[in-house]
Amino acid sequence: MRLVIARCQVDYGGKLTAHLPMATRLIMIKADGAVSVHADDRAYKPLNWMTPPCTLTVRDAPADLAATTAELDERIDQVWTVRGGEDTLQIAIAEIIDDSEYDLGVEPGLRKDGVEAHLQALLAENPGTFGEGFTLVRREYPTPIGPVDIMLHDARGAYVAVEVKRRGEIDGVEQLTRYLKMMNRDPLIAPVSGVLAAQEIKPQARVLAADRGITCLTVDYDALRGIDNAAERLF
Repeated sequence: MRLVIARCQVDYGGKLTAHLPMATRLIMIKADGAVSVHADDRAYKPLNWMTPPCTLTVRDAPADLAATTAELDERIDQVWTVRGGEDTLQIAIAEIIDDSEYDLGVEPGLRKDGVEAHLQALLAENPGTFGEGFTLVRREYPTPIGPVDIMLHDARGAYVAVEVKRRGEIDGVEQLTRYLKMMNRDPLIAPVSGVLAAQEIKPQARVLAADRGITCLTVDYDALRGIDNAAERLF
């Protein structure tokens, strides 16, 4: 992982555009190619980011860049361009304050608490919870950015990716969105739809899920353990 603290201006272009004026920020470049730009507040959420697959190129700034795309009193030394599909993240660097690299080693993966892990196992054993005709493809379905908890076939044979949480929040929706974006690039399985399954789903997560085309499924863990009416069937 590479961590760079720099004075920079950031411009995002693609399906939408966004601009971050010149300021001191943390730029994080992960081994998988992901690039994210952070401020010293707003908890963990980056100001802007690009997820893999993407490429980063670095070039010296053109002489006229400060007069065209950056604040006039700043001299731009480098321009970092991150490209992913149709989207572009351009970072204009005025000053690098610190530049450090770290080897974090092999990630052992997330160990879920007993309830969440057991819930995932029960749902995989009982795909009919999601609707009539649903069948299990496999648990921990691999993607280039991590495994999806459960992959199913619906009654028509289409793929359905399921992210299982004890409590469904915005983070879970974002995580599943990344998986779906990656899987829907694979013509062998696309189109893949998504389901966020949890014992409790926060209202904000439901709103975001609806906007992303993701279905929310509230699961009764105790009823599922008794192989009863385990959930509100939404399909």
